[in-house]
Amino acid sequence: MALSKQTKEAFLGPLNVNNPVLVQILGICSALAVTVQLKPALVMGISVTIIVALANVVISLIRKSIPMRIRIIVQLVVVAALVTIVSEILKAFAYDVAMQLSVYIGLIITNCILMGRLEAFAMTNNVKDSLMDGLGNGFGYAMILVIVAFFRELLGSGKLLGFQIIPDSWYVANGGCYENCGMMLMPAMALILLGCVIWAHRSINDEEKK
Repeated sequence: MALSKQTKEAFLGPLNVNNPVLVQILGICSALAVTVQLKPALVMGISVTIIVALANVVISLIRKSIPMRIRIIVQLVVVAALVTIVSEILKAFAYDVAMQLSVYIGLIITNCILMGRLEAFAMTNNVKDSLMDGLGNGFGYAMILVIVAFFRELLGSGKLLGFQIIPDSWYVANGGCYENCGMMLMPAMALILLGCVIWAHRSINDEEKK
């Protein structure tokens, strides 16, 4: 079944021209906090994607029966329920990662991306478009986490997903000339890397507009 232009835009927009992190500057705290390693960044990105998509669907389904004066409360209840379910699943099947993510899984409840999409999109659009909007924003958010975590883990520890990527023979201790950049593992470097990604994204899009 062919997707409408609005449905395609709902999914593709957040991946580039309307990315929630790069353009809307939302979800910055978790983007900086969970990107020391690639694995927790991937899990966080997948978790947010699932929660945004499902929350969008639920709110879209019941939007006409939600009293406007309590709509924020209803949205929070839906998100909190989904976050709790995801958190318990992570503890059951990926306990180590759940401990690495710590409070940041719980803080998904207050993530501006979720509340922004529920209020700005799901409350006024159909289920299909709301699902695609949730997936698009989740993937857009996850993509930035993965990019930042990739460089932080690789340059900071020489590994990716826990596997050694930079050969031991390259290191100074083994007769080579390479040393890991410890700065990459510090929060300040996450902010600098994210700033570089935002700069590159805006430069590319400005060139395309010209």
